[in-house]
Amino acid sequence: MPPPPLKLKQSSASSTNQTLTTTATSAQDARLLVRETLRISANLASSTPSQALPLDTQAPKHQLPQLLHHDQDFVGSSLRLVCCEEIDGRRWNYVAEPDSSSSSSSSAATTFKKGSFRALSLHSPQPPLDGLMSFVRSYVVPEGFPDSVIPSYVPYMTWRALKHFFGGAMGVFTTQTLLNSVGVSRNTAAPGAVAINWILKDGAGRVGKMLFARQGKKFDYDLKQLRFAGDLLMELGAGVELATAAVPHMFLPLACAANVAKNVAAVTSTSTRTPIYKAFAKGENIGDVTAKGECVGNIADLLGTGLSILISKRNPSLITTFALLSCGYVVSSYQEVKSVVLHTLNRARFSVAVDAFLKTGRVPSLQEGNLKENVFNFPWVKDGPVVLGPRFKDAFQEPSVYLAIEPFFEKERYVVTYNPSKGKVYALFKDQAKSDDILKAAFHAQVLLYFMQSSYNSQHMYQKENKDGSLNFEPTAKDLEACIVESCKMVSTSYGIFKSKAKEQGWMMSEAHLNPGRARLIK
Repeated sequence: MPPPPLKLKQSSASSTNQTLTTTATSAQDARLLVRETLRISANLASSTPSQALPLDTQAPKHQLPQLLHHDQDFVGSSLRLVCCEEIDGRRWNYVAEPDSSSSSSSSAATTFKKGSFRALSLHSPQPPLDGLMSFVRSYVVPEGFPDSVIPSYVPYMTWRALKHFFGGAMGVFTTQTLLNSVGVSRNTAAPGAVAINWILKDGAGRVGKMLFARQGKKFDYDLKQLRFAGDLLMELGAGVELATAAVPHMFLPLACAANVAKNVAAVTSTSTRTPIYKAFAKGENIGDVTAKGECVGNIADLLGTGLSILISKRNPSLITTFALLSCGYVVSSYQEVKSVVLHTLNRARFSVAVDAFLKTGRVPSLQEGNLKENVFNFPWVKDGPVVLGPRFKDAFQEPSVYLAIEPFFEKERYVVTYNPSKGKVYALFKDQAKSDDILKAAFHAQVLLYFMQSSYNSQHMYQKENKDGSLNFEPTAKDLEACIVESCKMVSTSYGIFKSKAKEQGWMMSEAHLNPGRARLIK
């Protein structure tokens, strides 16, 4: 491409004539530019869908502007379309006026008049209300909402906001009660004594926070149960704080106990927050989902605090107000954890999935399995009707029972049995057991439990389940062997089908989420 010719310095007379000519035509050029801009916008707005410019479908609209290069001149116009831009559903056209006087117009590169580059908006001005809503959404919902999160995000955040609203409201009354009990409002206590009591109260809470951290992996696989248990402890702590109003001389022990409970609740909330938000996020936007979720909680907390301040000025009944706010808090907390949809199969969801498979031949969906999960299995409650990886002495009362059923599991890397004295099914692992062997043993244990329940129900034998789900009957050795034989046949034909159907529904199976014991049988 030949370089553009150099522009030599013109004489003084030529410069003067050019300046006069430019001044005389500047107003005309401005009017022409405005007229052409309006006409181009009208033509583009009335164009048919077939004339619309293609959009780049590879990148999400909310992430990067989409630039559509176009090199056609507008028909009958001195302005030329350079490119189109779209961001967040709003479009602009960038146009410029070619420099017809430039000698480079004959070359492949087009030159434009200096200062003629313009952006043309292809949408009407945004109403003030829409602008306000867009501003609010930027603080309370993740970018790209609702496509950037799963559908269960909305009910979860709704119940979470309500929980924080009631929690903020209760905080005002509990703090006011504590201050009255310690003697601040009545000036009945020395400032030094008040400070010492308050520091001791906070110190006891920190100790409780450290002790509860020993739950370890339960924060990952039983996070729903721990989150709900933590919220119940938060309510218990608030109730104990209110009790200081009745016995102010017991302020220190009651306040310490309340703070321990509330700090334990804080540990569960902090530890389970990330796995829950991770379940809602689509792609690499966990940080955005977490930030917006915490913002919603803080907004609701502030609203609840403000409302309770207004209510407290009217001196309402403390017991009635606390009862109403507590009910709202607990209900919101329960609905909050029930709305979380997790893909992993912990013990509770695994039991739901296997039970549904044995009864109907199908594995429940993610939504259905999470909805049926029992969130009242608190961490301090002992194992339910199925125990994985127990000690040998817990699983067998007599060595003869083990010797009788061990041949049935000669080809397996586990042993499954039932202990009548404890009413539980036990799955013991051999030292060669791998991850899939542990999953198969857990499946076999659920099948054995199902067979024994069905067998005894068909014989019209009265049985009653204990609170932890364990059974309350004692079969003979012959009946136990018969149930184990039937369960082995069922597992050999159905375990693979169960895994396949669980994978189709989107479930993730891992032995780590079942939290098995570490005991192993060694020959």
